[in-house]
Amino acid sequence: MKTSTLLRATACAFICQWSAYAFALDPLSYARYDQVKTTALHLDLKADFTRKTLAGYADLTLNWIDKQAATLDLDTRELRISKIEAQDAKGAWQPVKYTLDKLDAEKGQALHIALPGQPAKVRIHYQTAPTAPALQWLTPKQTMSGKYPFMFSQSQPIAARSFMPVQDTPAVRFTYTARIQAPEGMRVVMSADNDPKATGKGGWTFKMPQPVPSYLVAIGIGELEARTLGGRTGVYAEPQRIKAAEYELADTEKMVAAAESLYGPYRWGRYDMLVLPPSFPIGGMENPRLTFLTPTMIAGDRSLVDLVSHELAHSWSGNLVTNASWKHWWLNEGFTTYVTTRILEKLYGEEVANMNLQLEQEEALDSLKDIPKAKQALVTRDPDTSSQHYTDEGLAYPKGAWFLRTLEQRAGRAAFDPFLRGWFDQHAFQSVTTDQFVQYLRAKLLAKNPKIMSDAELDEWLYGPGIPASAKKVVSTRLAKLNDTTARWLKGEITTAQLPAKNWNAAEWMKFLNDIDNKANAAKLEELDKAYGLARTGNNEVAFRFYRAAVHAGYRAIRPNLEAFLMSVGRQKFVVPLYGALRANSEDRAWAERVYKAARERYHPETQGSVDKQMNKQ
Repeated sequence: MKTSTLLRATACAFICQWSAYAFALDPLSYARYDQVKTTALHLDLKADFTRKTLAGYADLTLNWIDKQAATLDLDTRELRISKIEAQDAKGAWQPVKYTLDKLDAEKGQALHIALPGQPAKVRIHYQTAPTAPALQWLTPKQTMSGKYPFMFSQSQPIAARSFMPVQDTPAVRFTYTARIQAPEGMRVVMSADNDPKATGKGGWTFKMPQPVPSYLVAIGIGELEARTLGGRTGVYAEPQRIKAAEYELADTEKMVAAAESLYGPYRWGRYDMLVLPPSFPIGGMENPRLTFLTPTMIAGDRSLVDLVSHELAHSWSGNLVTNASWKHWWLNEGFTTYVTTRILEKLYGEEVANMNLQLEQEEALDSLKDIPKAKQALVTRDPDTSSQHYTDEGLAYPKGAWFLRTLEQRAGRAAFDPFLRGWFDQHAFQSVTTDQFVQYLRAKLLAKNPKIMSDAELDEWLYGPGIPASAKKVVSTRLAKLNDTTARWLKGEITTAQLPAKNWNAAEWMKFLNDIDNKANAAKLEELDKAYGLARTGNNEVAFRFYRAAVHAGYRAIRPNLEAFLMSVGRQKFVVPLYGALRANSEDRAWAERVYKAARERYHPETQGSVDKQMNKQ
């Protein structure tokens, strides 16, 4: 054995041994779920839009694992607790003692409940804080009609503890029910069985019969209408947006069928979607039975429906099989990104899938320059709870998908597809670690053909920085034709009028704008804008890339359009890089600060936090 090989094997053995120990309990949770686990949750809450609070109680049904344990440790953040009760053997509620630790900036506060005789249920009476990071309360003027306020939750990764007192870790799964009271004229929806015909009289009631982790308990309250898309699919949105949403999401039923043909039955009953106000900070959130979506995906031509495919794919990877802690986030997002491409290929053909995949891989490679090497591994020693890590731009998405695609290419789909479906089937409704996946990979795929991937290369994918040199890049036929066109246009060999752009789809525009960014001058950006109306496009992915290139080029005539974009779009993927680009130029900095001052209240707290950091940089 060579010295380098010996060192690599020793390092791998250490990492595997360390992983098994470190992942015994989630480091971001105070819960001792090795002693007791929540098996069911019931919420009875009232929404107060004046105070920006939810108030009521949470019932936790408990399974005591350690028969000597006498304390229930829960995760909370700024919850105002009035009393806690335990249910005795006769079903009566008895008050119990509890203590609440000091607030930790990252993890919140541990709630310690002293319990006699290991009761089956505990009831916690509480009220959320107006500043709860899981909940955003919008004023009527921040909605489309201006008639009613709006509230929605976003709990990933560890914000659920500001919404409800729970074991806030993806390692613990539970079923849940809820009764929510809201002002008249507003509809409540949750990541559960939503009844489009419900009236809310006596409270809006919900039931989620499949066990989910805390971050997937989600709620939305507002002026909402419902539309049926198919036998088990539908969409909720504000009245002024429902028609556009219905059109954009028309293929959802086909997507569910395509995913089932690849990875087995959809196990969540219905698949509905909620299109949120523009302040929603990410592209989508895979809340089971009710995916939350950004309105920025509504382009008017269904060109951005890959986002829906991604959130649907989570119904297998992430929701059905869930990362046991956030150190294993790639098991959610990397798998889902891979499955997304397969769904797109099934529905729209190989070339469409390859175009999206090539863009994804190119942007992943470009992002490496901005990500510290210590954070480029799929599995990291320390979990990262920063909001930017959990946006659409995290490296775990493309790198994890690239890893799985590499396995697929080498094993062949005839072997890989049953392997991946088996992973979902055998680990359904479970929370898993990378070690478990590696064991499954070795037993079910590598044992039959060890040449598919060596231990050293597997270690490089999981624990090394960047993208391994062995990774093959996908090449789309249509996108490959753009390279020569782009180069000739930049050199002035062809004019803007000679570009074959009238026939370009969204992916071709995105690649073209990526490739001219920081290369084309203001005059060329102005020509593009006048010829193709890019500053007014309804495709937000294209608009974002055009604005970014325009800012870098110093093309300031687009400021009115850019200001309107920043005032109306709150998705971090777009907002954060644009403010960053503006602040990098002294001539744009003051203008950017003025726009942000006006726009800030429209953004989600996660987005505010990310941009605030940029604005505070010298």
